[in-house]
Amino acid sequence: MNVVVMILLILHFVGLASLLGGFLVQTKAIGRGKGTVVTAMVHGALTQLVTGVAMVGLIEMMGERDLDMAKIAVKLIVAVVITVLVFVFRKKDPAPSWALWLIGGLTLANIVIAVVWR
Repeated sequence: MNVVVMILLILHFVGLASLLGGFLVQTKAIGRGKGTVVTAMVHGALTQLVTGVAMVGLIEMMGERDLDMAKIAVKLIVAVVITVLVFVFRKKDPAPSWALWLIGGLTLANIVIAVVWR
C-alpha cells in the first residue's frame, strides 16, 4: 500500500507542476489583460484534488501515521476553491486578472501550508 501512496504523491506533485506552471506561463498575458485559464491548470487542479483526497484516505485506512486533520482540512478547502475558480473561468477569454492571480496565490499558499505547517 505504501507504493500506491508514493505513486499518488508523485502524481500530486505532477498536478502541482501543471497548475503552477500553467499559471506562470500566463503571467505575462495577465499583465496585458489577456490571461486565460489554460488546460494544464484545469488538469493540475483536478489531479491535485483527487490525488490529495486519495492519499489521505489510504493513509488513514492503513493507520500507520497520525495525520493533522486541521492542516488537511485547510489544504482541502484551498484546493476546492482553486478547482472552482479554474472551472468557472476556464471558458472566459480573457479571464479576469484577479481570478488568475488568486489561483496562483492560492496554489502558492497550499505549497507553503504543506511545507511549513508541522
